Amino acid sequence: MRGRRSPWRDWPLLGWLVAAVAVALGHRWLADASWLLLHLVLLGALTHSIVVWSAHFAQTLLRQPVPGGQDARLALLTAGSVLVLVGVPTTWWPLVVAGGTVVAGAVGWHGLVLVRMLRRALPARFRVTVRYYLAAAGCLLVGIAFGVTLAWGWDDPWHGRFLVAHALTNVLGWVGLTLTGTLLTLWPTMLRTRMDAAAESWTRRALPVLLAGVALSAGGALAGPSWLSAVGIATYLCGLALWGRGLWQPLRAKPPTEFASASVAASLVWLCAGLAWAGWVLVTAPDWAAVREQFLWPAAALGAGFAVQVLTGALSYLLPSVLGGGPRVVRAGQRWFDAGAGFRLVAINGGLLLWLAPTPGWVKVTGSVLALGAAAAFLPILVGGIRASVAARRAVADGVDAPEPPPRPPVGAAGPVIAGLTAVVTAAVVGVGLDPQAAGAAPSPAPSTAATGTVVRVQVEIRGMRYHPGSVSVRVGDRLVVELTNAGDTTHDLVIGAARTPRIAPGATVELDAGVISASTQGYCSVVGHRQLGMTFEVVVGDAPAPSSSAGHDGHVMGGMPSADVPAPAVLDPALPPLGSERVHRLTLTAQESTLAVAPGVWQKRWTFNGRAPGPTLHGRIGDVFEITLVNGATIGHSIDFHAGALAPDRPMRTIEPGESLVYRFTATRAGIWMYHCSTMPMTAHIGAGMFGAVVIEPDGLPPVDRSYLLVQSETYLETAAADPSSATEVDATAALSGQASYVAFNGVAFGYDAHPLTAEVGDRVRFWVLDAGPNRPGSFHVVGAQFDTVYAEGGYLLRRGRDAFGTRGGGSQALALQPAQGGFVETVFGEAGRYPLVTHAMADAEHGAHGVVVVR
Repeated sequence: MRGRRSPWRDWPLLGWLVAAVAVALGHRWLADASWLLLHLVLLGALTHSIVVWSAHFAQTLLRQPVPGGQDARLALLTAGSVLVLVGVPTTWWPLVVAGGTVVAGAVGWHGLVLVRMLRRALPARFRVTVRYYLAAAGCLLVGIAFGVTLAWGWDDPWHGRFLVAHALTNVLGWVGLTLTGTLLTLWPTMLRTRMDAAAESWTRRALPVLLAGVALSAGGALAGPSWLSAVGIATYLCGLALWGRGLWQPLRAKPPTEFASASVAASLVWLCAGLAWAGWVLVTAPDWAAVREQFLWPAAALGAGFAVQVLTGALSYLLPSVLGGGPRVVRAGQRWFDAGAGFRLVAINGGLLLWLAPTPGWVKVTGSVLALGAAAAFLPILVGGIRASVAARRAVADGVDAPEPPPRPPVGAAGPVIAGLTAVVTAAVVGVGLDPQAAGAAPSPAPSTAATGTVVRVQVEIRGMRYHPGSVSVRVGDRLVVELTNAGDTTHDLVIGAARTPRIAPGATVELDAGVISASTQGYCSVVGHRQLGMTFEVVVGDAPAPSSSAGHDGHVMGGMPSADVPAPAVLDPALPPLGSERVHRLTLTAQESTLAVAPGVWQKRWTFNGRAPGPTLHGRIGDVFEITLVNGATIGHSIDFHAGALAPDRPMRTIEPGESLVYRFTATRAGIWMYHCSTMPMTAHIGAGMFGAVVIEPDGLPPVDRSYLLVQSETYLETAAADPSSATEVDATAALSGQASYVAFNGVAFGYDAHPLTAEVGDRVRFWVLDAGPNRPGSFHVVGAQFDTVYAEGGYLLRRGRDAFGTRGGGSQALALQPAQGGFVETVFGEAGRYPLVTHAMADAEHGAHGVVVVR
């Protein structure tokens, strides 16, 4: 590899690094930027370098030439990586499969080349390094299979399991084994000192332990117990400790003085820290969904701290050395790679600490910008170093004897290190200055109440949009200290009186000294909108009542987004019942009082037809006869009104008393989705309590679709937010009359179809029948990420497979607008796999429960 420098060796690497920097700079405007950035570094730059340099080391150690086809292997690897990096963000799974297959082919071919070289070589020292490379290649092939499977779009827990198996197999196996096998000989060479005589023995002993760690971590993830995957990481760390014994003696003999060795040393620290962090997530996360959400941060530490620094460190040594040309040429290139060594190392690692630590948002931004700038400086240094080596080589060949410039100061020189520390401190100060409130700069006022001397300490966790526990009891004069942990997936804080925490990132813990408490008060999250969604914390003094966290300004109960740990209640099957062959439909509807869940963790005593809200769905054709028997099994008078029938209301819609019944007979003469409901006054209360349902009369010639769903939007008016059925109360008639809903729901349960999503497959045509049952609020049905090509509202088509009423093609719709008691249907074809939220686009109502998800596979 030294005789001819192929363009495939360096140019793809430079391209991957430039692309990574570009994505980092533009991440706010890119979907899946975190995934893309991580894979540009690991799949792109690092995998390319591993294939290049493991072949080089195998050639050097085995004294065997690399068989032909290296450029072809690198070209295949680059092409396959591009396909994967395009296929995953666009959710085009066949492209991911093709890309993964091509990458696997290139790496498999690389592995076969190494096997061939190993078999032809005479017995030699350090053959174990090549065995590490072969084990690493095998791990990558398995990791690719996990990655391609993951890209199919699994729900949790399998999404989280495949994610962890994929990440750990590739990082621990492909990258980790290659690194450990290479550093056996590269580490003392970089330090320019002698190797530990026992290093090869330690490396050989460590290999089975490291492989066991990879197998346990991936196998534990697939088997289910996340703790078993954490045991695999712990096993791998033990293997690293065993292998690392061979590195210690050279490090003691000659600590790093150049950027290359210091950067590799820093990367090993980040490797251990990132793995320990990942293990902690696996042990403490309550389920695989939480693992998936929290795994981003240890992955970021491994990607930015470990992968980037081992790559830049190793290349800073290898490129000048392999270009050759004698000591003078090597020193010319090396001088470039050591430019600003101390500053860059401190700025990169200090910036990463500011970004990954539980710091305020702007401090994270300034820290990440500092680390990115210092790491990106490697790109012009890389180009300059190669050019300097080439220029020096030509000068030597031409016999030019120019004086050499003085060497760079060592990596630990005071000046560059102090400059780097100054840059880190400046980044932190600038971040705090941009948002002093989020940094907790506001001091707590001096207490005006006589202190009791008692300090009440309480540990509080943020999960979802709730504090757990949600209240604390103290005496007048007690001092309150809250230890707050953000176990959620977004930034929050806590304000109690004049005291406040900084904005805290997921996984972070802070302490809030609320001072001496003089009266009951309500704490809250100050992030815009979070208090309104229920993020309040009650401080209750003595026996004083706690301020209601769910009450609006006039005392009505206001619902919010549920906490992530509240069990999801059962929901009605949203699939429209199939249309039967009968033309006379007979059904008994019993008015009864039933205690039902109306939101996760919230119960109400509902007034229902047949114990459900909405009531049973009727499905028929034009001309069908419906004979409905209404039986009043409740404790007050009720009635029924079918909008699908045209009758004088005097008799069939009359109120009947408990124990009475009536027969309501009508013929469906017009198509549409029609509401039925109790028409006893006050109708706001009777409908708001759950006495409503839908009748679907299909228009003539309605074409079949792959899936048909029915969603009835309605409001819930709570007197109290009962946490269990035994304390449930009836509808708040005053709130219903004023229209101040506690929740807005599809099919009676707010947020119900978040936990129990609707499903479809890519290419399915899906029809959504939607009815707004009210009693008060209009709806605007919308599926995020989808467009409707068919819209049928109140008995007629607005669009029909992309044609409007005049036959013009190409039209589309984004929402179905409905007033109370109106209905219709829309159709869409899902072209990509993913999770598509369905909402009413009256966003206050969506955030109060009119929200669900369609999972498309």
